[in-house]
Amino acid sequence: MRKNLIILMIDGGRSDRTDKSPIFNKIKKKSICLSQPITYGPHTIASMHAVFSGTYGTKTGTNSYWSTYKFKKDKFKTISEYLHELNYYTIADVVNNLVIPKQGLDEFNIHDELKDNLTTKHIEYIKKMKQKNDEQKNFFLYLQYSNIHTGIMNEVLKKYDNFSTEFFENKLKNEKRYDELFLNAEKYLAKIIQTIYELELEKNSIILIMSDHGISVGEKLGERAYGVFCYDYTLKTFAHFLIPDIIPLEISQQIRTIDYMPTILDYLQIPLDSNYEKIDGESLRQLFEGGKILEKSAFSETGNPLNEKAPPKEPNTHSIRTSTWKLIYNSHNETKELYNLKDDPEENTDLSGKGLEVEEKLWNELIKIKNNN
Repeated sequence: MRKNLIILMIDGGRSDRTDKSPIFNKIKKKSICLSQPITYGPHTIASMHAVFSGTYGTKTGTNSYWSTYKFKKDKFKTISEYLHELNYYTIADVVNNLVIPKQGLDEFNIHDELKDNLTTKHIEYIKKMKQKNDEQKNFFLYLQYSNIHTGIMNEVLKKYDNFSTEFFENKLKNEKRYDELFLNAEKYLAKIIQTIYELELEKNSIILIMSDHGISVGEKLGERAYGVFCYDYTLKTFAHFLIPDIIPLEISQQIRTIDYMPTILDYLQIPLDSNYEKIDGESLRQLFEGGKILEKSAFSETGNPLNEKAPPKEPNTHSIRTSTWKLIYNSHNETKELYNLKDDPEENTDLSGKGLEVEEKLWNELIKIKNNN
């Protein structure tokens, strides 16, 4: 019997909040902890389509809020399809019908983010999967915790715009609001993990605890939440892999969220399907087991709405990132930004146009990925 797969996705979970979190520090001691995973898209749709396919939206077609239906399912096979073909029972519970690819799922459930108790609801799904496991039936369970998003939607998105003075001048209030939402996510996660362990599902399951993107607390004027810019407060995420019999380890080098899918397939001994196009991600198994792999640059992009109410159909803000440097290209006005992330982690000092050799190197990488060359 192969291992099961459980993905617990904390929508809008900021990576910096995990450092002081008792529940995340407890998980860290048992897991492969990735302390620098970079998302493809600082919003759920592009981010999670990239995770499920192991491929950037530049290739799959899902590169914006509007492009769920553009996903090239004939060319890119999702993690749920791989597992479904191997007779896994595949089930997802999500906030709406756009956020992940539907193909390969036996059950595609949508919760009411304003009414449903996600802790209670998701514990029931875990108990259902326990029954499958007892029947010697493998399963894949994807659970989206959407209540951080819900709180931000009600308390920020509906009250302010991306240039509201009231929002950006009240960072302490923004921090407090976010911390309260994150605390509720911690309480949810603690109960979900407790249930998984009580039912002993961790013994035969790969468990991935992750976030899709971060959320602004007022760092940069022009972005009151997420999905506008390519700065680290939304691009840096968190990930913990709980894998049976693996030695806990913290990995500090940058990885890309598109690497999760091939890593999981590697651990499940499932080869990539050569009938589909080559994916962008690569397995991190060697890294997880104490070895070394070359750090890859992480590409991200999003659609800045600028002064419009809705984001554009195509990305107009792009970035390429290493552990040390980030180049941002704003294609809507043909400007660049270059940041030394070691010296300037808050990305306040733009070093573009100063003749630094790294700028040209990153620019060439960014354009190559953006144009699929």
